[in-house]
Amino acid sequence: MVSLVVVAAIVFFFVFALSRKLQMIPTKKQNILEMIVEYTNGLSTNSLSAKNAKPYGLYAFVLFVFLFISNQLGLFLEIAYNGVTYVKSPTSNPIVTMTLAVMALGLAHFAGVSKLGFKGYFKSTYLKPFKFWLPLNIFEEFANFLTLGLRLFGNIFAGELLLGMVNNLAFSHGVVLVIPSFILGMAWVAFSIFIGTIQSLVFVILTFVYISQKIQPEE
Repeated sequence: MVSLVVVAAIVFFFVFALSRKLQMIPTKKQNILEMIVEYTNGLSTNSLSAKNAKPYGLYAFVLFVFLFISNQLGLFLEIAYNGVTYVKSPTSNPIVTMTLAVMALGLAHFAGVSKLGFKGYFKSTYLKPFKFWLPLNIFEEFANFLTLGLRLFGNIFAGELLLGMVNNLAFSHGVVLVIPSFILGMAWVAFSIFIGTIQSLVFVILTFVYISQKIQPEE
């Protein structure tokens, strides 16, 4: 909970700082904000039509920025006291990632019911291509929930775990391993930043793929 509050505060102040004094001729910070917005809008329109994607533009933007900062937080800031870690990457906790997965899939199902009505949604989601595939379709929805949440958790948790092992290695045999461990640690941090960014993109893309499957079954 502490980590989530820290991430929410970082996201708020980051967007707040970039969005002050918007101009017709954008400044450098406005360019950064517009670049992120345009990119996340592109992620949604790649899966949905422009008309269907429009209501989800803000969600795509906030979700991507929140996930990106959440995935990177533990690489640069970790606060622990008396054996309890209070601040780390929230997405290294399965409860957080599974909750995000529930929100994403819940939004997809809600969008399906809103677009097609409950009868049309149920038929297109669970009774296609054949009615007797109902159990398999239910299992598929559960599998989507598990893979969406556990993929994100596994990648971020493994990254922080290995970084912690490298840090412990640096001081396990005196100064002889400090420099090699530092180099290895920096390389792993760079790789983890890349992985964290990719996982943010994957989560957002899959969210809109699932929404697309619910509101555009004919496609």
